[in-house]
Amino acid sequence: MFKRTSTLVKSEEEINIMRASGKITSDVLKLISSFIKVGVTTKELDDVAFDFIKSAGAFPAFKNYGHDKNNLYPATLCVSINDEVVHGIPSDRKLQEGDIVSVDVGVEYRNYFSDSASTFKVGKVSSEKEHLMNVTKESLEKGIEKAIVGNHIGDISHAIQSFVEKEGFSVVRDLVGHGVGRELHEEPQIPNFGKPGDGIELTEGMTLAIEPMINAGSYKVIVGDDGWTIKTKDGKPSAHFEHTIVVGKNKAEILT
Repeated sequence: MFKRTSTLVKSEEEINIMRASGKITSDVLKLISSFIKVGVTTKELDDVAFDFIKSAGAFPAFKNYGHDKNNLYPATLCVSINDEVVHGIPSDRKLQEGDIVSVDVGVEYRNYFSDSASTFKVGKVSSEKEHLMNVTKESLEKGIEKAIVGNHIGDISHAIQSFVEKEGFSVVRDLVGHGVGRELHEEPQIPNFGKPGDGIELTEGMTLAIEPMINAGSYKVIVGDDGWTIKTKDGKPSAHFEHTIVVGKNKAEILT
């Protein structure tokens, strides 16, 4: 057994396991991308992901997750379409031309977690959706650039918010990124909005899941009848990108 470090900072041995977990997570999304096409059901995507994760000797982190034992999350993936922000439950719903589809996946490997998400196009999408996806992905990159020693959580948050709002979109405020490692969700919370210098100072070896959720319209969201699916209140599209990263001295390392 290797020595455990503090809750927030991981040892090199722990990070090595998270690298392996992160590769599985990344490989799932690469695999799923090849199945994103008109007529495929979100349940079919979920089945592909489940089989791949199990074949890699890992476990789906989302399956049976939750605080309400009467409504635990039932699937491997969160698959959220168009105005669904996050936590869409896979079903017999078929992908249609022009949809954008956020796929979020978590993996537990050797008792360590990784978490990642990407938003995909189904066929040709509107220029608004295309721009929304591009801005969301770039905002993640800008947030990760700030995940270095000596910066604060607020520096990540501000980098995401300022870029997104400059492009005319809004940052979801009811949902945040988070620490990740021995648990799927650890401290600290990482809002996608905030002020430079706010929050805890970043230390080398912190492992974080940074995940901008960006709406084309208002930042306000509602919870669907299933108790899980989060949708935009105004019905406009939303996009979501996420990486698990390690805080570094001069540059963060992306594990997923």
